[in-house]
Amino acid sequence: MDNSPATAATATEKADLFRKLSTDSVLILPNAWDAASAAVIAAAGASAIATTSGGVSWSLGRGDGQHLTRDEMLQTARRIVNTVDVPVTVDVEGGYGPTPEDVAQTVRAVAKAGAVGVNLEDSQAVGGPLFDLSDQTARLRAAREAAASAGLPGLFVNARTDVFLFAIGPSSGRLTEVIRRTAAYAESGADGIFVPGLLDLDALATLCAESPLPVNAMAVAGGPTVAELTQAGVRRISLGTALAQTAYTAARKAAEELLTTGTYEALADSLDFGELNTLFHP
Repeated sequence: MDNSPATAATATEKADLFRKLSTDSVLILPNAWDAASAAVIAAAGASAIATTSGGVSWSLGRGDGQHLTRDEMLQTARRIVNTVDVPVTVDVEGGYGPTPEDVAQTVRAVAKAGAVGVNLEDSQAVGGPLFDLSDQTARLRAAREAAASAGLPGLFVNARTDVFLFAIGPSSGRLTEVIRRTAAYAESGADGIFVPGLLDLDALATLCAESPLPVNAMAVAGGPTVAELTQAGVRRISLGTALAQTAYTAARKAAEELLTTGTYEALADSLDFGELNTLFHP
């Protein structure tokens, strides 16, 4: 791993690689929330790293839901980029402001930090409402233009729509609305469409067949497998906050055992100290 600042050439190469991974295969992204989790995920064989705003927020003592600042997100992104060799894409939530210029400022800063992709939500707040289509397409165009002006035109813009996640509108019309938004987002320069909350395989197959963009699904425990999502046509599969939740659950279980029974069985089969330590430079 190289802890030196990312150069423009390195960022361009990583952007090209990430785009290839996103379009030529099914990209599996276990989401990281700090440099250590990113290093562990990369060591497990991940070809790219995606961040989760929820995990980043929790690691900084905040609740999820657009409570991070742009600078807080960027500090985490820089640490991750400087810790792993693989491409990094960053969850920038709603862009840290409602206007196209807010989004542009965020994208330029992400590119400067060495990351090669962003997730940009179309929700104005947790639970909605969503940005009007014209407003969100303007924000996506601003993201695309900002990437080019930052010298990273290949930065991957994954447009997230929260129609299903926040149950926006009548259930019978949600898939139609997602398809409508996907077409508009594609015309505005988005490279992918992320639809958290949609795991119905028939609906996903319909979306994948009609979408001009590769579709990203968020997998959950008990939901469709990677093989099933792939069969439906999904091209990118991520986990959102699930890995962070699993890690914090393990920490709580171990702490509870120590504090109640005075035993340490929950610590068995942990990653070895030396194995973890070698993932980082001094």
